[in-house]
Amino acid sequence: MKTFRQGLHLVEKKELSEDKKIKKISSPPRVILPLSQHTGAPGIPLVKVGDLVEEGQKIADADSFISSPIHASISGKVSSIEKVPHPVGGEGEAIIIEGNGNGRKVWEKGKVSSRSLEAKEIRKIIREAGIVGLGGAAFPTHVKLSPPENKPIDTIILNGCECEPYLTGDHRLMLERADDCLYGLRLIIKVTGATRGYVGIESNKGDAIALMREKLKVKGNIQVVPLKTKYPQGGEKMLIKAILNREVPSGGLPLDVGVVVSNVGTALAIAEAIKWGKPLLERVVTITGSGVSQPANLWVPLGTPFSCVVEECGGLKENASKVIMGGPMMGLSQYTLDVPVIKGTSGILVLTESEAVAREEEPCIKCARCIDHCPMGLVPTILARLVKAERWDSLKDYGVMDCIECGCCAYVCPSKIPLVHLMKLGKFQVSQRQA
Repeated sequence: MKTFRQGLHLVEKKELSEDKKIKKISSPPRVILPLSQHTGAPGIPLVKVGDLVEEGQKIADADSFISSPIHASISGKVSSIEKVPHPVGGEGEAIIIEGNGNGRKVWEKGKVSSRSLEAKEIRKIIREAGIVGLGGAAFPTHVKLSPPENKPIDTIILNGCECEPYLTGDHRLMLERADDCLYGLRLIIKVTGATRGYVGIESNKGDAIALMREKLKVKGNIQVVPLKTKYPQGGEKMLIKAILNREVPSGGLPLDVGVVVSNVGTALAIAEAIKWGKPLLERVVTITGSGVSQPANLWVPLGTPFSCVVEECGGLKENASKVIMGGPMMGLSQYTLDVPVIKGTSGILVLTESEAVAREEEPCIKCARCIDHCPMGLVPTILARLVKAERWDSLKDYGVMDCIECGCCAYVCPSKIPLVHLMKLGKFQVSQRQA
């Protein structure tokens, strides 16, 4: 089994939803579509209050290269454009649409063949469809597929690891939509001019490995690579090291070593955009945890409030205590269920009171567990001390910008020092000073 150095073996808790087939939820009566759902410049509204919009209509866009359009996920009327709670934190401007009750649009196969499309045309379709990385970072996909001429891409890695505990949406996608995932991978290979592709899947998803191998049994330039089940195997740098034994340089990107990594959900969205002309209007969300009545994997229209999604799963249990967008390691706690599902929402995790107990921080005992498990080879103890002392200039020298915020250090710390919080604060301060 291929893998990377260090990391963690976690209790997976995937049995709550891994056997639940993906179901479409009914069209929500109201959606909240934040103008910032991606890395880069937020969208600028193309509609005004009172306008009637159709499902799939572009309602926001920006001129910036690193940005992504927003589309109406239901048909209805724009009731307001205002600031609302954002699931990533704080508030953000959003377009609110009241549905007309006509149900969801049926997207039919288009007449355009991918074979007749040039790379430039495929990138344009991806951009206009508003597709971003669906693994969590939400980086605009058309930008990722436009590498500089001096950095040619030779390898594409399709990320099917889904290493976060609890989350199972990508696993279900590979089982239920394998052909479309591979179709999207082949399009990415064509767009970038790469010569080969790999599908990286952790060993705890044996059925997905077997199915993908069956789909690729005819010899070609795509290969399935089983990977050791270890967190954070799904990180781009960890995947590249495990599969290709290449190391992304400090401060660098995968394209610096000739690689593009794409999530299986992103590949599926690309396939739907090319085949059906369908923009990114919905995504698979895993609703799970001991605090929710009926864990499930759902196709959820973007902008659907968390409260509606949780109700589809029977609602919260009485002992529900904490709601997290994403997984338990890198997810973000929410203070309200009024926040909407956005492009980067991979899961809604509900923990009980006994699971969400917060312990007070104690002094560091210099046990070095955080150093032993950091997949990036950093020294979190020193970084934490530098942040607390506000020595921002020294932080960069100790590699704080290489931190991927995976949470391994905080997980193993016996003193419960909020190391990830300190890393994020340090990175923010360094970025502010560089700007």
